[in-house]
Amino acid sequence: MKILDKNRIAGIVLAAIGLIDSIYLTIIKYSENKALCLEGIGDCWSVNNSGYSEVFGIPVSLIGIVGYLAILMILLMMPSSSVLQLWGPYVYFGGTLLGTIYSIYLTYLEIAVINAICPFCVISAVVMIVLFVLSIYHMVNMRATP
Repeated sequence: MKILDKNRIAGIVLAAIGLIDSIYLTIIKYSENKALCLEGIGDCWSVNNSGYSEVFGIPVSLIGIVGYLAILMILLMMPSSSVLQLWGPYVYFGGTLLGTIYSIYLTYLEIAVINAICPFCVISAVVMIVLFVLSIYHMVNMRATP
């Protein structure tokens, strides 16, 4: 198996983890079920109900679902689409760059403003940062591979 294939598979697994994590956070947001936050492990409830948990009335977790789903679709369809073979790595990089910047901002808000850490948000941030690193690795090796 080629390096790019292993990289893409790792990206697919990570994007799926991010997607599941975002779906879980969205369920917590809409169900308003505090028990789903797993008491004693951070303060998911405070973060998920803060004023920063929505952008123009849209839950950040729902934005995460769209983002992770887009990354997942790009990575899944890349081998079979000539357009995605050409442009997919750039879209993958751009999406994960934006996701990483936003994740860093949200993590800053958790620590410095909300004074609470959501473990599910941390999982999402770590997944997005690793996806960003994989996207860079993918682009570098894509150019090096004839």
